[in-house]
Amino acid sequence: MSNIEEETVQIQRKGTWLTVRDDVKIVDCTIRDGGLVNDYHFSDDFVKAVYNTCVVSGVDYFEIGKIVSKTVMSPDEYGPWNFCEEEDIRRIVGDNNTDMKIAVMADIGRTFKEEIKPKSESVIDMIRVACYIHQIPAALEIIEDAHRKGYETTLNLMAISKVNDSDLDEVLEIVANSNVDIIYLVDSFGTFYSEQIRRLTQKYILLAEKNKKSVGIHAHNNQQLAYSNTIESMICGTSYLDATIAGLGRGAGNCPMELLFGFLRNPKFRILPLLDFIQKHIIPLRKELTWGYDIPFMITGQLNEHPRSAIGFNKNKRTDYSKLYNELTDAEE
Repeated sequence: MSNIEEETVQIQRKGTWLTVRDDVKIVDCTIRDGGLVNDYHFSDDFVKAVYNTCVVSGVDYFEIGKIVSKTVMSPDEYGPWNFCEEEDIRRIVGDNNTDMKIAVMADIGRTFKEEIKPKSESVIDMIRVACYIHQIPAALEIIEDAHRKGYETTLNLMAISKVNDSDLDEVLEIVANSNVDIIYLVDSFGTFYSEQIRRLTQKYILLAEKNKKSVGIHAHNNQQLAYSNTIESMICGTSYLDATIAGLGRGAGNCPMELLFGFLRNPKFRILPLLDFIQKHIIPLRKELTWGYDIPFMITGQLNEHPRSAIGFNKNKRTDYSKLYNELTDAEE
């Protein structure tokens, strides 16, 4: 057992299911994660409706999309929320004279620090840096640059279900000693169960508290566990909770915000605006886009695989689920 694992057993659960915790922040990822479903071709009216709903619902952060360079990905193929240029963001939020903060995600290899304005010139408040373990040096370079420019920052280490414990321990130590503000536990493939989430949260919390950082969670719903795993992580001390309205997000989607609001029972968060938005916007959207739990995503979640195979499976309108399972496990029928 590593030193980190030995110490995590001392971390106790924080509060009960009726506890209101002032440190808990809700991060809306509806446009950013949902944009992976339609290549970020949301209309301004839709994005504005999400923004307004989040404001009146008491959401703490609104992640409006990615800040990707147009030299890497073409605006002819992807909508404006894949690039989040300042004028596009301000077209939606103006000067954002609200209590809610604006966030964007930086993708390693697609986001260049030279294209990120100083905070004094931007309505953006937080830069969320997503990377795989081998990209940590590049991620920390963007984080340190964003920190110097005045932004809040997060490190969202993806696909940790594929990372061994010793490598994860080493990387978390490095990240915890950087200027990042929040370290995210990310269940990229929706493969973790509550026991694993509990153990990982304890690991993250231990290092975060030592270095005066916070911890966040971003969960996917391949096994119908995004909601319960988010709650489990929060009870163990996680402060930043990612969610999307109606679970809108890549593949199986994310933790549904309306479920999370119901659990938190914090008077700060208002569920009725979410229900109104779902009625007016999500029901029509489901006629155009498909997301959420289904068998192909369940299979990739159970097998700890990237959902791209399930996305392709659904795109080709296949229903031979056993064949997909055999393809992914190299099993013979």
